[in-house]
Amino acid sequence: MLCGRRKPMETELLRTFLEVHRMHSFSQAAENLSLTPSAVSARIRQLEGEIGRPVFRRSSQQVSLTAAGERLLRHAQGIVQAWERAQRAATED
Repeated sequence: MLCGRRKPMETELLRTFLEVHRMHSFSQAAENLSLTPSAVSARIRQLEGEIGRPVFRRSSQQVSLTAAGERLLRHAQGIVQAWERAQRAATED
């Protein structure tokens, strides 16, 4: 049961996090996800707000994971993969 103050995290936030990490770029992640760069930034800000810590170090030339981002990475991958498996299983005939 969820605590009254918390809402479930959307997998799209995690997918966006993973794509920014993979591409090391907000703009390239936006292109790959068919989003605007501002939408990607908003999703990452939302994710960081839910976690309570920044997940990326941003510079004009590079995006890299913070320590919190490193810890989140393996969990995010597992959650997204588990959700995809669950969706496939639910739609099997």
